[in-house]
Amino acid sequence: MSILDDETAIFNVVVNHEEQYSIWPADREIPLGWKTVGKTGPKKECLAYIEEVWTDMRPLSLRKKMEEAAKQGGS
Repeated sequence: MSILDDETAIFNVVVNHEEQYSIWPADREIPLGWKTVGKTGPKKECLAYIEEVWTDMRPLSLRKKMEEAAKQGGS
């Protein structure tokens, strides 16, 4: 059985520099480029948290480019 299938496993919610969210097993070292956001719990709880806070799936760099293009187009 994979840790992702273990309903009793505890995870950290992590985010990368592009503000993309994921879960990571709490007993493992966080991979480079990711940091915890302070939410820890069972998989279902962590995924519910991500669904609540990650409202724009576009990477940060794309959002910035789109905002810049909108500003230039509107001037």
